[in-house]
Amino acid sequence: MLLELESDNLQEIIDKNNKVVVQYSATWCGNCRIMKPKFKKESTENEGITFVLADAEKFPDSRKLANVDNLPTFAIFENGTIKNQVQTNKYDVLKELISEITSN
Repeated sequence: MLLELESDNLQEIIDKNNKVVVQYSATWCGNCRIMKPKFKKESTENEGITFVLADAEKFPDSRKLANVDNLPTFAIFENGTIKNQVQTNKYDVLKELISEITSN
């Protein structure tokens, strides 16, 4: 499932879903635009995981959940808690991060 935040409510999504992967990005971020289709592809290939696109500039409370200080940042949350995060523009690094919660 892929969601795009329309309000600063990422915490609610994390609370309602056991496994969540978030891409924090911004409209001006070129690497974010490069990674977005890859992130969307992963969302179609990993059932049982909620994928969320979050604009780090529009939604500061959501951004704080992963202490985002560089873009793009990808974070995984499991059972309401952040498990890991990476700042990357490399697809294999994103896949490795996602594998941390698909193996459970």
